[in-house]
Amino acid sequence: MAAGMVVLLYARAGLLLLALVCVGLWVAAVAVAGAALRRTEPAAPDVAAPRAVHPFLVMNPRSGGGKVVEHDLAGRARALGAEVVLLDGGRHVDVAALARQAVRSGSDLLGVAGGDGTQAAVARVAVEQDVPFMVVAAGTRNHFAMDLGLDRSHPAEGLAALTGGVEVRVDVGWAGERMFVNNASFGAYAAVVQSPGYRDDKTATALNVLPDLLTGQRGPGLRLRSAGADVAGAQAILVSNNPYATTDVAGLGRRERLDGGVLGVLAVTVSSAADAARLVRGSRSGRLTRATADEVVIEAEEASIPAGIDGESVRLPTPVRCRVQPGALRVRVPRLGPARRPRPPLDWRRLWRLAFASDRNLRPRSAARE
Repeated sequence: MAAGMVVLLYARAGLLLLALVCVGLWVAAVAVAGAALRRTEPAAPDVAAPRAVHPFLVMNPRSGGGKVVEHDLAGRARALGAEVVLLDGGRHVDVAALARQAVRSGSDLLGVAGGDGTQAAVARVAVEQDVPFMVVAAGTRNHFAMDLGLDRSHPAEGLAALTGGVEVRVDVGWAGERMFVNNASFGAYAAVVQSPGYRDDKTATALNVLPDLLTGQRGPGLRLRSAGADVAGAQAILVSNNPYATTDVAGLGRRERLDGGVLGVLAVTVSSAADAARLVRGSRSGRLTRATADEVVIEAEEASIPAGIDGESVRLPTPVRCRVQPGALRVRVPRLGPARRPRPPLDWRRLWRLAFASDRNLRPRSAARE
C-alpha cells in the first residue's frame, strides 16, 4: 500500500521516470559493489579424484539431531563400498586412533559424518598420512562443511565424493600441538564453548551468553601478538583458519575461502555490557581488532589457559602459538552440487567506508579496529 502511494505521488508530480532511473542505478551500484568487494585471488585448482578403493568413515548417530539415522547415511555409504564405524554415544571413542588403524589397514580415503570436533580429529590423521579427507554434513552447524559448499539440509549429497568428485587442498590451523579446521578460541570465546547448551545450539548460545561473558570475564588476562596486531587486556580472542566475514564477531558465519594461507584474528576489549551487546549484534562499539597473520601468539600470566578447539574444550600451555599450514589437507567434495565457495553477502559497512573514506583509510591494512 505504502509503495503504491509513493509511485502514485511520483507519477502525479511527473517524476516517475526519474524515480525509476534512480532505482535502476541503485540496483546496478549494489551489483557492481558486490562484485568489487569479492576476493579476486585465484582459487586452488580442482583435481579430478578417482573412486576410493577402501574408504573409511566415522559417523556419529547423535550429531545434528540424528541426521545419520534420518538419512540412512551409514547404509548408503556401505552400499558405495565404504567401511563405516558408528560411534557409541555412551562411551568415549578415540576417533583419531580409529582413523590411524584404518590407514594402516589400507584405507585410501578418510571421512566423517559428525560434528566439527570429530572432523578435526580425523582430518589431522589425514594431514599426517597425506590421505584424502571427506565430509558429510551431518552435524549441528558443520562450519567446515558449510564453507566447502556442502548442503547441510541434504547431507547424503556429500557421499558422492566416495565415487569420484574432485579434490582440493585447503589450509589447516594449529594452536600449539592441536590442529583445527575452523578456529581456536580463548577467553570469553572459550567460555562459550563450555556453556551447557553450546552443542545443541551454537548460534543461540553464543549470542545469548557472549555479552555477559565479555563484561564479566574473570579469567586470565590475555595478550595477542602478531605481525599486524598487538592487543593487551583482551577479553576474547578468536583465531580462525582463514578469516570470517567482517560482520561476524562470534565465529558463527562463513569464510569466503579456505585456501588463503592466513589466519583470521578477532580480539575484543569492551568496557560495558551495552558495548558487548552492541558488538555481538554487529554494531561498531567497544574495541574489536581484526587482523590476518601467518602466526599469532596468545600470552597469559597463567601456565595454561582454557581454549576451544573446533568446539572442543581443552587447556593449552602458554604461550599459545597459532599458525597456519597452507594446503595441508586434501579434501574430496562432490563434482556436482552447490558451489564450493558460496557468494559472500555484501558488506555494507565496508562499502560505506570505501565510498566515503579518505585516501589514507583506503590503504591496505593487516589489522583494523572498530
